[in-house]
Amino acid sequence: MKNVDTNLNSTSLKSILYRWEIVLIILLVVVNIINSSISPYYLNARNLLDATTTFLDKAFIVFPMIMVLILGEIDISVGSIVALSSVIMGVLYKSGIPMVISILVCIVLGALCGFFNGYLLSKFNLSSIIVTLSTMIIYRGIAYIILEDQAAGDFPEWFGFFGWGYVGVIPFILICFIITAIVFGLLLHKTTFGRYIYAIGNNITASRFSGVKVDKVKIIVFTLNGLMAAITAIFLTSRMGNTRPNIALGYELDIITMAVFGGVSTAGGKGNIFGPILAIFVIGLLQYGLGLINVPSTTMLVIVGSLLILSVLITNLRFKKA
Repeated sequence: MKNVDTNLNSTSLKSILYRWEIVLIILLVVVNIINSSISPYYLNARNLLDATTTFLDKAFIVFPMIMVLILGEIDISVGSIVALSSVIMGVLYKSGIPMVISILVCIVLGALCGFFNGYLLSKFNLSSIIVTLSTMIIYRGIAYIILEDQAAGDFPEWFGFFGWGYVGVIPFILICFIITAIVFGLLLHKTTFGRYIYAIGNNITASRFSGVKVDKVKIIVFTLNGLMAAITAIFLTSRMGNTRPNIALGYELDIITMAVFGGVSTAGGKGNIFGPILAIFVIGLLQYGLGLINVPSTTMLVIVGSLLILSVLITNLRFKKA
């Protein structure tokens, strides 16, 4: 009996240690140690809070991207949706439209772009990589047609609160991030809609025969992806103080990396909300630390791309072993 208990305890301990979230927690500690050695001011509480404002804008898209990947799909148009939504918002305000209306149009436009992606791939049975590659080019192309190489800015002073504001000692963007994480966590793990997403990712044919409205679920998920891209556009534009057609370049790489590095399987059907949240802070703080020592952005792209390959390999090995 004692041997059985010992084996059970050993198996339980091993399963805990092999959880990817534990590895991410260790990596988060290592990143903070490295960053604190780079800058003696890094471990100051205020500086750590300030650091989150540099990467949390893109993190809002990670949550619906988790759902997209669990479905077995992908969306590489999110950076272009951010750019187009931001440009439209800036141009509308510049033309005399009130800022509140411009923000609302930005949100609606982002959702419509996501809806268009979902509608194309579900109604015409197209590959998501082909659809979103095409719309990635189209959306950013429209942004360039509208604004060319110009910038739109001179936003009202209160608009800067989205990117730089504090509620007490906590950044406003961090509060919004926490609320969004809770909402998407409940949606994915505690609702019938979330169970449908996992079911479709595991076996789309069985899901159809079980009465799951697969096309409807896909359209909703891609619409949410576009909606959160518009939210990112608001925070990013607020932080920059202006907008250009070339903003959010490479965002799709960072966002997909955060989701996959958090343990979401690219094959669909596997993943949760907790791993990607840890991955957001691991990658975000790593990039922040590299920025402290003036590492070029091109080098950061190489590092992020390497993390993406590594995370895909490790995730696939874990699921095969399971």
